[in-house]
Amino acid sequence: MIIPEKNLMKLANGSDVRGVAIEGVADEPVTLSTDAANVIASGFLDFLAEKTGKKKKDLRIAVGHDSRLSAGDLKKAVLNALTAAGVVAVDCGLASTPAMFMSIVFPETKMDGSIMITASHLPYNRNGLKFFTKDGGVEHDDVIAILKNASRNPVVEGDLAKVQKYDLIERYGHHLRKKIRQALGGENEPLKGMHIVVDAGNGAGGFFATQVLSRLGANTSGSVFLEPDGHFPNHIPNPENKQAMAAIKKAVLDSRADLGLIFDTDVDRMSAVLKNGKEISRNALIAMMAAILAPDYPGSTIITDSVTSDELTIFLEKELGLKHLRYMRGYKNVIDECIRQNKAGTVSPLAIETSGHGALSENYYLDDGAYLAVKLLIAAAKARAKGKKLSDLVAKLGEPVEGREFRLKIKGEEDFRGYGNDVLQKFEERAQAAGIKIAKPSYEGVRLVFPDGWALLRMSLHDPNMPLNVESRKAGGVEVIADKVKELLTGFTSLDMSVFEK
Repeated sequence: MIIPEKNLMKLANGSDVRGVAIEGVADEPVTLSTDAANVIASGFLDFLAEKTGKKKKDLRIAVGHDSRLSAGDLKKAVLNALTAAGVVAVDCGLASTPAMFMSIVFPETKMDGSIMITASHLPYNRNGLKFFTKDGGVEHDDVIAILKNASRNPVVEGDLAKVQKYDLIERYGHHLRKKIRQALGGENEPLKGMHIVVDAGNGAGGFFATQVLSRLGANTSGSVFLEPDGHFPNHIPNPENKQAMAAIKKAVLDSRADLGLIFDTDVDRMSAVLKNGKEISRNALIAMMAAILAPDYPGSTIITDSVTSDELTIFLEKELGLKHLRYMRGYKNVIDECIRQNKAGTVSPLAIETSGHGALSENYYLDDGAYLAVKLLIAAAKARAKGKKLSDLVAKLGEPVEGREFRLKIKGEEDFRGYGNDVLQKFEERAQAAGIKIAKPSYEGVRLVFPDGWALLRMSLHDPNMPLNVESRKAGGVEVIADKVKELLTGFTSLDMSVFEK
């Protein structure tokens, strides 16, 4: 059976593939079927063989998954495609997305490529495929090429008896433990005396409590939702979710822990909570990671997405002596810019989004929530040894008084992206004519600067809407700025302005 290209292309989602994998939600039919996963895996094989110059039978491919309900069936479909082509196929079972990339790096595995079955924090009925080569995660254009390949490949059945198994998460845990031990003087239990709780959101991150923290001597009592459960019964496994952050905050305060860590489903994102219940997420997480890295990379450039606060810029540049480059939203966009900066001779140790996606140049530019947690733990242990607190690192970080995101839907426009770009052009022209300062350079959308705050209007990465982020340094300022933005958008009849209604 051949699946039409137009059907497969609907599964493209930035730099990965995503769709509805199981029934159960009204009006959401299955789009990522096992047959689709089968031919997409074959398409990745075609792509990888061309990229590496190897014959398919000489390739080594690792396959892993998070806790989603559809993972087992999709994995079988992928492994059928791999074994049918004679590939050395390795089933890594429950794993994290960063671990799947590291299967290419570890000398014990030396994979040519890997496939992670995950849809990050999306609802239980969704799933997807992420692809890695030795160069890291594939790009959007690569995904399109993989799907085009897939549209030419029939569904195939292989021999699952030939699939090898490997406990990748155990090897990955060893890798993380080694990093912490080396940084803290080589002791076997360098975290002894520290109480650290983990919220894995019933995703794949429970290993961090059992196979990293506990083995390094930490007390992990009070950790929550470590058991994999694809129904995600407790909260959305997403550090940006308010309910999720409330859960890890409660776990920290109830158990009187020193630190709390929360991961998303496939552990490529994290946020933290300090002993006093203060969240280390979004701007604070960026500031914390930058402060940890600053002594080793003085004067370097931190790459973030476009919606970070002015207070973060002040902290990075005035307090840490670093440079701040606001780039486009989308973790791959931020990471790719970091790579470009380093290749051009500008030292940039960190690319990080407010979402919690953070990649370090020292760690293969891999967005890895567990690695961020490792850096945080090392800093916490060093601070503790000196009688200091982790929070001291960001004590001088300011915060806006107010902040809000408005999402203006574009209705009735087939070419919604073209319409949105026209809105942005006229929006900038009107702001300039009104004497409002426009931040330059802007790598995404139009950022207006007001005496007490700012507003950023941009196009959504994938959807027909225009997010508007507004922050203010005084109470009531968001409403004032939003009203001025609304005036500048008068006459755009396809924009849903109801979000401004009080």
